[in-house]
Amino acid sequence: MAEIEELSPAGAAGPVSIRAPEDEIDDDEDEDLDETLAERLWGLTEMFPETVRTAAEVSAQCSVSLLKKFYSFSRSALWVGTTSFMILVLPVVFETERLQLEQQQLQQQRQILLGPNTGMSGGMSGMMPPAPGKI
Repeated sequence: MAEIEELSPAGAAGPVSIRAPEDEIDDDEDEDLDETLAERLWGLTEMFPETVRTAAEVSAQCSVSLLKKFYSFSRSALWVGTTSFMILVLPVVFETERLQLEQQQLQQQRQILLGPNTGMSGGMSGMMPPAPGKI
């Protein structure tokens, strides 16, 4: 690897090689691979005081509980909202659509019976001539 010249304790200059034995490197890598992330995090909890660990545990339990309650509430609210929309709003939408369809059919019948211009103007186009100054 790298060789560095340093003064030895005896005062004589000479090359000193700095090397790590390869078997020590392999041992370090094996130790790191055997430990999982969960085990490492569990081991890190020991560095915090008991009060901090307890507070973290309580806050995590409260967070999970609140999340479950919020999920349950949102499911219920979605169900109530959807069924209310179907019962209160959809019949009005369907009735409005049916009335528009009837009006369109009546307009088509008038257009077929009285000619193409009657469907556009409302049925009585031949009664009054247009004003001369207005277009």
